[in-house]
Amino acid sequence: MIVEQIYTGCLAQGAYYIQSEGEVAIIDPLREVQPYIAKAARNGAKIKYIFETHFHADFVSGHLDLSRQTGAQIVYGPNANPSFDCIVAEDNQVFQVGKVSIKVLHTPGHTMESSCYLLIDENGHEHCLFSGDTLFIGDVGRPDLAQKLGSITTKDLAGFLYDSLRNKIMTLSDDLIIYPAHGAGSACGKNMSKETFDTLGNQKATNYALKEQTKEDFIAAVTDGLLPPPYYFPKNVMMNKTGIKTMDEIVKSVQALSPEAFEVAANETGAIVIDTRTAQVFKDAFIPNSINIGIKGDFAPWIGTLITDIEQEILFVAEEENIDEVITRLSRVGYDNVIGYLAGGINAWVAAGKETDSIESISATEFAKRFEEAEGNLVVKDVRKQTEYTAEHVDEAMNIPLAVLSDNMAEFSKTETNYIHCAGGYRSMMASSILKARGFDNVVDVAGGFAEIAKTSVPKTDFVCPSKLK
Repeated sequence: MIVEQIYTGCLAQGAYYIQSEGEVAIIDPLREVQPYIAKAARNGAKIKYIFETHFHADFVSGHLDLSRQTGAQIVYGPNANPSFDCIVAEDNQVFQVGKVSIKVLHTPGHTMESSCYLLIDENGHEHCLFSGDTLFIGDVGRPDLAQKLGSITTKDLAGFLYDSLRNKIMTLSDDLIIYPAHGAGSACGKNMSKETFDTLGNQKATNYALKEQTKEDFIAAVTDGLLPPPYYFPKNVMMNKTGIKTMDEIVKSVQALSPEAFEVAANETGAIVIDTRTAQVFKDAFIPNSINIGIKGDFAPWIGTLITDIEQEILFVAEEENIDEVITRLSRVGYDNVIGYLAGGINAWVAAGKETDSIESISATEFAKRFEEAEGNLVVKDVRKQTEYTAEHVDEAMNIPLAVLSDNMAEFSKTETNYIHCAGGYRSMMASSILKARGFDNVVDVAGGFAEIAKTSVPKTDFVCPSKLK
């Protein structure tokens, strides 16, 4: 028996490869399916089943393409209603993969079709649980994504989740390995651990949602502090229910554009220009009005958060070696309307005599110097999440999380310099580029973010352990 977690850090997503006696099951595959096919081929095995724990909202699944290419059957749990042929399993239905069995446990709560898959080895031992978005390490799935106006509320779903956890999962053996669909960084929960698997026994001891509590207390705990989901979530659900372009079709539709063609495309289509280079490279020279979302970070989730229209036409700038990666990561969250990229990158743009813009970025040491010279009277904007800000921040700094930046433009000064920082410099350059594109020329990025500022003499609030925050 082979059980392998295939973890994609930029999405905080776990897919799974299970093999026994030359037969393979894949659980929650990503959109680019070739790695799964290649792995099975190397092992001399055939993919038999594709199990989906639910209709994913945070990424576009590869179930249909994988099924087309391998002939494997797609399996969903009860209540699923896709527009394509698949097996809609019954609760407790068992599927055979070689000498191992995979048992369906219907666990509504995150969504109504949410199901976990219990792997039983060749000796009849319950080995592990693929828990999808029902149970995470340190958290449980948010219960607000599948609410339906007039019929099912967030509290209803939270109640279903309480019952699912206690009646279906917590009755299982403490030594059972829990393999969730996501880890820290995913928007599908609010308190996920950086660990990507654990035992059920340890989760019973440490996970706030599994402690002894009434259903009412559980509902209050899991619904408290939920941030609004990214705009692309409902669209991804629909794509996963109805069908999508193949990766081959997407790659073939993206054109390499000369600087002249790139400029014409931007002007004629209204496409947004995404510059995927690192923050400290981007700052020196970029296409005016372009937005920096670095590929070396949580690229796809931030694309989905900042670009509210999933049909938005996109042009991008990237280093040559990252072009395919950018296309892949955009497609993972359903942004398929990519017109093209700048052939030759920013160097070609400069060589063609095209205009560039820049953003001033200073060290934390320089920031501290300016802060002292101004006697603390600087306009400082902290674009971290509210919980990060509450834990510790620069005295008098205003918190405007990057996720809601566009709704709070009036909070930025049009006359004084706005000093922008995040935790490490990734989000602050995104924020600075958005402000630049909106006409704010008086922005200064603080490189290294609060991690570096904390080492200076800049006055800060007392530290509060994040574990004590909601």
